Amino acid sequence: MTDTKAAAEQELSFEQALARLETIVKAMESGDLALEQAISEFQEGMQLARICREKLDQAEQKIEMLVSEAGALTKKPFQAEES
Repeated sequence: MTDTKAAAEQELSFEQALARLETIVKAMESGDLALEQAISEFQEGMQLARICREKLDQAEQKIEMLVSEAGALTKKPFQAEES
């Protein structure tokens, strides 16, 4: 992947990457893609999924909870519950 393409992908917002990923999934589910195009779409989808995961990880790191301790509010890092 070229530096320009990598930079352009990182510029995508989470919503833009997810919308493109959904478009790719629908196209692949339709079964109307030629093999080479399906492989290309799959590769792009994997890159978009990676971008979405990275953006979600970044957002999670930024989220903090306010917790009341001894009558004062204290910032604590957000920790998602394990399922």
